[in-house]
Amino acid sequence: MAKKSTPFPHPEQLAFYEKLVETIPGLERKGDTVPYTSLNGHMFSYLDKEGKLALKLPKNELETFIEKFKTGYHCAYGIIQKDYATVPDALLKNTNELSEFFIKSHEYIKTLKPKPSKK
Repeated sequence: MAKKSTPFPHPEQLAFYEKLVETIPGLERKGDTVPYTSLNGHMFSYLDKEGKLALKLPKNELETFIEKFKTGYHCAYGIIQKDYATVPDALLKNTNELSEFFIKSHEYIKTLKPKPSKK
């Protein structure tokens, strides 16, 4: 019997995240329990189980983002993810402002070597 996935427990954050994903034509949001975006095998954004958005940025953009929005590196399962910043809740709700950094994240991921498919 197939295991049924649990819907994401933060519908408001998910709605704002989906609106953000729509700012890049053709980009698909993946994941049910952990919504995320990826390209060529590299994940570049995701909503964690608390409903916090993690955004992967190149080093120079990451530092600018952290300073500008007074946030920090994203922490998941007790591990600090030094490639990801935690997006403040107020910024997640501001698609116009956040989309600039989301697009930069997407552009950065395009520069990385594709990961081999596991299929």
